[in-house]
Amino acid sequence: MIAQRLTTVVLCFSLAAGTIVPQAWAADGKSGPTMVRDAHFGEVLFYFYQEDYFPAIVRLLAASEQTQLENHIDESELLLGGLYLSYGHHLQAAEIFERLLADGVERDVRDRTWFFLAKVWYQRGYLVESQHALDKIETELPEPFEAERTMLQAQLLIDNAQHDQAIALLGDWPGKDTWASYAKFNLGVAMVRSGRVNIAADILDQLGRIDPQNEELSALRDKANLALGYAYLQDGQPAAAKVALQRVRLDGPFSNKALLGVGWADAEVDNYRRALVPWMELKDRDLLDPAVQESMLAIPYAMAKLNSISQAADHYLNAIEAFYEETHRIDQAIDRIESGEYLGEFLAQDALETTGWSWKLEALPEAPESRFLLHLLATHRFQEGLKNYRDLSYLLRNLDQWQQSVDVYRNMLDTRELAYNERLPRIEKSLGQADLDGMVARKLDFDARLNSIEGSADSLALATEREFGLWGEIIALENNPALQANIPEAEEVRDKVMLLKGVLQWDLDKEFKSRLWKIRRDLRQTGEALVKTSRSRRQVDEAMRNEPLLFAEFNRRVGGLSPKIDDLKARVEIVMDRQRAFMLGVAADELRAQKHRLDTYTVQARFALAAIYDLAATATADAGFGSQ
Repeated sequence: MIAQRLTTVVLCFSLAAGTIVPQAWAADGKSGPTMVRDAHFGEVLFYFYQEDYFPAIVRLLAASEQTQLENHIDESELLLGGLYLSYGHHLQAAEIFERLLADGVERDVRDRTWFFLAKVWYQRGYLVESQHALDKIETELPEPFEAERTMLQAQLLIDNAQHDQAIALLGDWPGKDTWASYAKFNLGVAMVRSGRVNIAADILDQLGRIDPQNEELSALRDKANLALGYAYLQDGQPAAAKVALQRVRLDGPFSNKALLGVGWADAEVDNYRRALVPWMELKDRDLLDPAVQESMLAIPYAMAKLNSISQAADHYLNAIEAFYEETHRIDQAIDRIESGEYLGEFLAQDALETTGWSWKLEALPEAPESRFLLHLLATHRFQEGLKNYRDLSYLLRNLDQWQQSVDVYRNMLDTRELAYNERLPRIEKSLGQADLDGMVARKLDFDARLNSIEGSADSLALATEREFGLWGEIIALENNPALQANIPEAEEVRDKVMLLKGVLQWDLDKEFKSRLWKIRRDLRQTGEALVKTSRSRRQVDEAMRNEPLLFAEFNRRVGGLSPKIDDLKARVEIVMDRQRAFMLGVAADELRAQKHRLDTYTVQARFALAAIYDLAATATADAGFGSQ
């Protein structure tokens, strides 16, 4: 039982981690097949391994309610917890884990389960629950789980502003693997947030100079250099900031913000001409990036500092025009999003074959507003909301299919009842012609006669038709008056008849026991057949009495399914409307935030442009006054 529980626990691990594996892993780290003792549990695992989690849940709940999982009670509940977790029902999953993992399970398996539960809760944003799950881990986890657990604990401390505890946890990280690099980065972040910029600078500088072996480490190095550069900028060290920011790749995800920072590092030392170099590169990139938007204001600011008033005014005008056009496009996108069309395109382009935790958005709908929502779509909040919306849509479609199945069941039931009513008269006629009671009476009569034959040793009673005919001919000869004469010829014939009679009697006596056994065997088989026939007759009679009741019950149950499904569909549609409104609100709020930022930059550009015009007008007036 424990080995099976280990198997299912790790199945839940795989599910929680978003990775389905074809083998289970026991506590000793070795793989092995899942031992299935109940067919219904095997069916559940079939759907589970196919990543069809909803059918797996339905069959698991149905089999559990019908007590068809007696050999997999704990395993099925653990698997149900993992499946609930895949649909975001973390409270129900935690309740199952709390109950089943409290006792009777090896400590390392229990600890590993709580680790994955903590990981899922953190990814879903439930920080308190994640910390609660981590606190339940009693022993050190095997690698690489232990390193990831420590990192998760550090992230929770940083998110809760417990920087000193996070620093103490990350300060002496063993080894030089990928986790060590993440530990350095988080340690540097914790140092910066706690005000220890100089110490953090050394840590982030080391990480910003590593030789990356893969894209993951390259991105981490860029992120470290970016954090270090802006930490130096805030600390008033522009030269050091520029060195760190220039190490960020120009084609990486952090290049825009790095270019903006390099320009501000030059601007801090009044080298506006050099500051224009990264900013001019930046202004031609995607205008939706806040760094690009800020560069469009920084360029005319630097030109004004360089006394290029006319060029500065032109760039401010270009920025105002670009911001206005982008704001107009955002307004159009908001209108389309609030109409609900955009959210429907996520479902139209992606088949609802996979639901739950493992689903990930692979491609964006080809719509104008997609470019405005790139940042939002990458957030966990929107991804989880979209998963929930897809799951609800899947449930609604599934209920529609069930509604169609109810109609099929009703047709099947009607067809079966019609066939029953058509066959019933023929069956009743056949049963009326079968005299089972008479057959039983005849069998009992045969038994009595056979007992009498055996008691009297009447071998002639078991003679064959030929032998019985011969016996009759011999008796007839014996009774022939001609053979009663006292003459030699008659005496000779009498001797021969007696001889024939004796031979026949000898044969009958010799075959008597064998024939008696065979007849008793046939009678016994006949009795067994009559017993089976009588039992079948009783079953047929019972079926004839119960079948109409069963049809009525099935009709009642099938007829009651449609209202239940309609009620469920109505409830799902209500929740879908709420989820749709939430998703559309999140998307519209994101666009409004972008619009607000553009409006703010537009106002700044207008004020700066007005200041330039005032400065130009003042300079012209001073020049005119001087000429007089």
